[in-house]
Amino acid sequence: MDLRKLKTLIDLVSESNVSELEITEAEGKVRIVKGGGAVVQQMVAAPMMAQPAAVAPVAAAPGADSAAPAAAAVSGHAVKSPMVGTFYRSASPGAKPFIEIGAQVKEGDTLCIIEAMKILNEIEADKSGTVTRVMAENGQAVEYGQPLFVIE
Repeated sequence: MDLRKLKTLIDLVSESNVSELEITEAEGKVRIVKGGGAVVQQMVAAPMMAQPAAVAPVAAAPGADSAAPAAAAVSGHAVKSPMVGTFYRSASPGAKPFIEIGAQVKEGDTLCIIEAMKILNEIEADKSGTVTRVMAENGQAVEYGQPLFVIE
């Protein structure tokens, strides 16, 4: 990312009511967080993104060591969260979930919604098949790279 563009983004965050801004481009990912009058900026190169995402959940949660082998033993394709946010299985609290276990899905079908910074993001199936498992709880926080569904 160009240094002038980065400085402009930092200035915009400093002068606005926005407390956090994250931008992903081909060259990498930039996250700018405003806290207590100071602006903190982090930049992660794209090739390095894959390693921290795979390592962070195990290091962050002491009980994750026992859960990791169980998740690895699940056969099928795991649909992972593309962002940090709140997981919702349906469009509104009383509505029917987008998909149920055993449902046939096609690539591009909406599986769930993740709310991040008051924006509702539809998460779509990246593979066709049968949903065999829902691995996140409705209304709970999810992390980047966390498995949400298993499709076989």
